[in-house]
Amino acid sequence: MTAFPTRKLGRSGIEVSSLGLGCWAIGGPWTFNGAQAGWSEVDDAESVRALRRAFELGVTFFDTAANYGAGHSERVLGRAFAGQRDEVVIATKFGYDVDDATRTVSNYGSTEDDGDVAGHLRADLDASLERLDTDYVDVYQLHVGSLRLARALEARDVLDELVGAGKIRTYGWSTDRADVIRPFATSPGCAVVQQGLSVLDDDNPEMLALCEELDLASINRSPLGMGLLTGKFTFDTTFPTNDQRHHAQWHPGFKDGTPTQDWLDKLAAIRDVLSSNGRTLAQGALAWIWARSPMTIPIPGFKTVAQVEENCGALDKGPLTPAQMTEIDSILGRVNTHRLTPR
Repeated sequence: MTAFPTRKLGRSGIEVSSLGLGCWAIGGPWTFNGAQAGWSEVDDAESVRALRRAFELGVTFFDTAANYGAGHSERVLGRAFAGQRDEVVIATKFGYDVDDATRTVSNYGSTEDDGDVAGHLRADLDASLERLDTDYVDVYQLHVGSLRLARALEARDVLDELVGAGKIRTYGWSTDRADVIRPFATSPGCAVVQQGLSVLDDDNPEMLALCEELDLASINRSPLGMGLLTGKFTFDTTFPTNDQRHHAQWHPGFKDGTPTQDWLDKLAAIRDVLSSNGRTLAQGALAWIWARSPMTIPIPGFKTVAQVEENCGALDKGPLTPAQMTEIDSILGRVNTHRLTPR
């Protein structure tokens, strides 16, 4: 394994590679409340090769969820690092009813924001431990972003007990709601937030400021805009019906199954800055994340060894410079918020 710049998972003190990998795509097809939620078909052997190649290149942080492939992603990740468990940091997520056999995921209760997550939490963890083939999880994250705070605090009490029992090392919440993080993160056992963040999706500065204030790691999902920031797609690109991007109306870069012209135009406008110093567009987008805050840890998705190798190559170039960050904000016509020098 090669040396790799590292960052800490906030106040937990857990040290990880400054680039992680997100394992949603390698879960394959599955449905969430009856809707397609995967990234089309996958080759498990290629997924394992990609995970192991990432480790060879210095990646030690891998983020998955019980949802992804209705448990399939966790099983693939466990298989990839059998015999090397203590050499990697594994994050997974909980909060939904997962049926491995039918590849289906659904809410606990009639609505997502009021499900009794705490009541299912211990069983959810045990199921993830079995799939991951381990007896502990490094980072356990509440996956229900819209869950009512009162329900989340019930879950937090159980999480604190699980930290005390040694079944998890630290925990956090995958949500873009900055207002709920301060009350949720009062316990020292909470050390991370997972938020959506990319060079074209930077409209939640309150969350990053809160992470810096409270010493919480900001784990960044969709740092490559679900692949759009790689520059490989056009307005004519279409995705198969079992690919999440065919349905992702919630993502600002996609509409009706195709990339939006707005995001394609913005990417074209900042292309030269992102591709400076011989970077690919994907590498430039990751470099922007590292420069955005010292708390950030991007977790780009992948399905192939080649994608992993390209993303890992971003570390050779390092973060963008303050001048480049300012130039991007100027091109996009947005206010240059305070930037801290990456640790």
